[in-house]
Amino acid sequence: MTRPKIVVLDDDPTGSQTVHSCLLLLQWDVETLLLGLADESPIFFVLTNTRAMSPEQADAVTREVCRNLKTAIAQAGIQDFLVVSRSDSTLRGHYPVETDAIAQEIGPFDAHFLTPAFFEGGRITRDSVHYLLIDGTPTPVHETEFARDSVFGYHYSYLPDYVAEKTAGRISADQVERLVLADIRTGVRQRLMHLRDNVCVAVDAETQDDLNQFADDVLAAASQGQRFLFRSAASMLTALAQLPPQPIAPEAMGHYNRGGNPGAVIVGSHVKNTTEQLEVLLQAPGVAPVEVDVAQLQGDAAASEALLAAALDHVRMAHAQGKTPVVFTSRTEITFTDQQTRLDFGMVVSRLLMDIERGLPAEIGFLISKGGITSNDTLSDGLALQTARLLGQILPGVSMVRTPADHAQFPNLPVVLFPGNVGDRSALANAYLRLRSNPNTDQKI
Repeated sequence: MTRPKIVVLDDDPTGSQTVHSCLLLLQWDVETLLLGLADESPIFFVLTNTRAMSPEQADAVTREVCRNLKTAIAQAGIQDFLVVSRSDSTLRGHYPVETDAIAQEIGPFDAHFLTPAFFEGGRITRDSVHYLLIDGTPTPVHETEFARDSVFGYHYSYLPDYVAEKTAGRISADQVERLVLADIRTGVRQRLMHLRDNVCVAVDAETQDDLNQFADDVLAAASQGQRFLFRSAASMLTALAQLPPQPIAPEAMGHYNRGGNPGAVIVGSHVKNTTEQLEVLLQAPGVAPVEVDVAQLQGDAAASEALLAAALDHVRMAHAQGKTPVVFTSRTEITFTDQQTRLDFGMVVSRLLMDIERGLPAEIGFLISKGGITSNDTLSDGLALQTARLLGQILPGVSMVRTPADHAQFPNLPVVLFPGNVGDRSALANAYLRLRSNPNTDQKI
């Protein structure tokens, strides 16, 4: 059975958090897409950052990627491929905007699958209900903070109802096909062969073995001509790519530290999990807090320059003392009159963080970027990369890449892409200690 090329359109750069040794593309012109199609890895990612955009912008970017991808696939002579719209494992994102655009530009598809399970982050789907494990207890995601997101909020954890809500009734709940655990574990190959007209399918999964079984059936059906699209979290990518273990163990990734030097940490995410992790990190040895009061950015054009100058002064002082600066946005929640105002303010904050990043000392040993949008901006704006090679995971669900050897400012810099809502309270501190310490004497909090 010929294995298809897996093309992932990732709405922030953290979807590669379960795979390794593949390309992340920060641009999507035909020439760059051809690099991904020609790469020896079975999977590559196009980092669109659409979760930080308005629905209209997300639609336009997704269509642009797909049109160029269609051209690149034709030029490369690729016959078999799967497309994954990778998004948040807690159901936030531009659904169905992105899957509709993909289907219209490079379809038709026989089905699009909702596979939001993400085991490294404690997300499972049972009886078509999506859960977040909180202290080991499955909690329907509509009862969590993620469902109250001011941009991507929702009211249902039962996926058919979620689809009906997000499509405004265009796809009713009873039109959503359901593959529950009993189906997945006994095999669904024949059912997949009978799917038509881009039907929406909600997929259960409680373990990686569930998705591995499902992926085997998907690949078999695809080899017989079925065309599938996925709206997925990261664990499905593990199942589809079927990669061997990553070549460098997570606990050994401290070897990538450039010269054993202090690094830098940039924290943009505001979810509760990030704030708790930040509190633990600031208690770790060798760090220096650098808080950026982003409330000052409201209505004052000169505030950004003042905040930048102050932050860089603190950063340079920390490095002169042999410490790792932890640059973080103030934790006070700011309310906005509408969604677009919130998105626009987020862009202002991001530009400031990237200006700080570009002003970091050239000799830093590593960089940790906390938050999905922040991580995307780190790669595409702060570091101005065209592509990056994924090294693997430094912690479960936490990716690390390295800049090219010819990077003008930070050659061979290890960069951790740390999602906002992944890991326990100590995870961010442990990633820092892993990069700071000798990997043979790994520390933990």
